[in-house]
Amino acid sequence: QVQLVESGGGLVQGGDSLRLSCAASGRTFSSYAMGWFRQAPGKEREFVAAISRSGGRTYYAGSVKGRFTISRNNAKNTVYLQMNSLKPEDTAVYYCAADDSPGVSSAGSGYDYWGQGTQVTVSS
Repeated sequence: QVQLVESGGGLVQGGDSLRLSCAASGRTFSSYAMGWFRQAPGKEREFVAAISRSGGRTYYAGSVKGRFTISRNNAKNTVYLQMNSLKPEDTAVYYCAADDSPGVSSAGSGYDYWGQGTQVTVSS
């Protein structure tokens, strides 16, 4: 089992950057593929980005590709989401999640453990 704690959210203006962090504790962090998801008010949770166990493969939603970068540091048990050129439509609660099944999934149902979320608000 793994516990996940997100941090780094906040209120920024359009065009600004933020870096989210997700610290993991518990079972060996490198045994999990990791993902970031987000949920805006009144909307369903959506996939943002995912990264393989080694960090060698990354995947992005079309809406964030080229602006967001997911990375991980297995020595620090942490996964990051660097968000650049933020837009008001990026406003949401951002969640990190861990998946201990083979492969890397973009479906929330594929993830076994979730953090509590961190709020990101982008003003226009």
